[in-house]
Amino acid sequence: MRYLRMFSNSIAAACLGTAYVIVLVLQLNPQLRLSPALAVSLWRSVGLFYTVHLTVISYVLLVAYQVLSREDFSPAWLSAGVLTTLGTLLAAAGGAAMFANVWTFSRVLDPATVSAMARGASALEVSAVLFAVLGWARRGEPVGRRVVWALVLLMVAAGSVGAPLAFRGAGIIAPLQARPIDAPAEIERSNSPRVQIIGVDAASLDFVARETADGRLPNFGRILDVGAAMHLATIHPTSAETVWAALLTGKLPLQNGVRSSGTYAVEGGGAIELLPNYLFAYELVRLGLLTEQPHTSATLRTRALWNILSTQGVSVGAVGWPLTEPAPVVRGYIVSDRYLKDAESPSGVFDPPGVYPPDISRVVQLAVEDAAAAPPDAAAVPASLAVHQEQPQRTDRTYDRIQATLSATFMPRVTLTRFQSLDPIGHYFLRFAMPNAFGDVLDDDHRRLETVLERHYTLVDDAIGRAIRGLGPDDLLLVVSGFGMEPMSLARRMVERAIGDPDLNGTHDAAPDGFVLAYGASVARGRPVRASVVDVTPTILYFLGLPIGRDMAGFVRTDLFQRSFTDQRPITFIPTYDR
Repeated sequence: MRYLRMFSNSIAAACLGTAYVIVLVLQLNPQLRLSPALAVSLWRSVGLFYTVHLTVISYVLLVAYQVLSREDFSPAWLSAGVLTTLGTLLAAAGGAAMFANVWTFSRVLDPATVSAMARGASALEVSAVLFAVLGWARRGEPVGRRVVWALVLLMVAAGSVGAPLAFRGAGIIAPLQARPIDAPAEIERSNSPRVQIIGVDAASLDFVARETADGRLPNFGRILDVGAAMHLATIHPTSAETVWAALLTGKLPLQNGVRSSGTYAVEGGGAIELLPNYLFAYELVRLGLLTEQPHTSATLRTRALWNILSTQGVSVGAVGWPLTEPAPVVRGYIVSDRYLKDAESPSGVFDPPGVYPPDISRVVQLAVEDAAAAPPDAAAVPASLAVHQEQPQRTDRTYDRIQATLSATFMPRVTLTRFQSLDPIGHYFLRFAMPNAFGDVLDDDHRRLETVLERHYTLVDDAIGRAIRGLGPDDLLLVVSGFGMEPMSLARRMVERAIGDPDLNGTHDAAPDGFVLAYGASVARGRPVRASVVDVTPTILYFLGLPIGRDMAGFVRTDLFQRSFTDQRPITFIPTYDR
């Protein structure tokens, strides 16, 4: 019977801990308006997951105490002593989690929200102290005063949830966002040099340097030898959507409106934009408790680089980039990173929303068919890992072919091509390329799979080689990785093997640096100091002779260019490109 009473106390403590998690979700999403329907929806979609796991953790702690204790441990069905102890642990852990999320998401939340979260975290830590004091004070008190202590415990528990909610408030009503109307300039800037931008998800400059030192990736090596290489500080949360949105607007998520990889609809109104970090919240998506809805081009609250260039009379061709569906109106062409998924549906074949102008759809389809006819270039891998290699590689080859076809026809001044598949491939094959960082890679697996990641870098290297060969004397090539990839910690790998994906081994949750490689006659050879992802767009505008928006968070990195170039080109500004 005592074990059943331990279980009932574990459930009560788990409900309190789950309430802290839900409060944290509400803090991270101030646009959610509090209501009974929202509370029920959050408890069903978020709360049940944590209630189950916290019940198990609490029960294990109580059973361990029973086994190790020298005295008889037989709590009541709801024991004030047990609940004060568990409440102390949960409140302290909840406050620490809130502080950690304040630090992680401070650059994507407004100052008022950050302040409310910090005060809520402080209130939880104070509650942890109150739980501990209550547990100490009730020791030795007569049994007849149990009701009094139970009431005090209930008040402390209610206050530990209510105080952070009070600091958070009922939620804010987001104002309607005014969006600029994009109208490409009728007159093109014919004197502009050409810029080719190759974007790569989750590429690492350290990996590139190691491979080039071993005689591989010759075109990467050529840039490292005679061009400029610069580390890029990325942002949290480190997803393709948030990072590329910041990079291509020159503005942080709070300004550009893209704070996550997608949204998660909840009943009762609104949508969750941010899930808490450090609490395995993304298991909710993996288990189907939350369904991610991808962002669209309408999510951007500001103009992206292709919009800015089009309004300034610079033709642009962008292929494979997020936040381009429905495809915006540009002076040139756009093919969204969701085009291949749309093309698989019957309706998407005839009217793909990710293509602009619509009359190039047939040309794009022919490029897709050409790419599909090419023989696959994939290493033999186990069946469990094949899906993480073959489809991503096919995706990048297809978008590369689309860009080659369209750029030869339209010849835009600025081309942007994104290789997105190093990210999914790196998540599963990084351990075979860097076995020393993991320590548990078998020699046979290393020999058989060590080239998988390298082969995809080679695909990007080939694209760089073609770009170099097509450069004119005044042109610029930028190879940009918005964020890197690094080995997953041993603790995280153990958790993934227990409750998640056992093959997962690479991560970018800690926001490892990306990089910029610059090549061209105007580029100064060397390794300038670390920059930020929001510096890339201002630097591109500067190279093209366009003014920088004063509302941009980034700066022009003139140290990428030779002195003879910068002396002839002063930095100019306008208030904003959004009007």
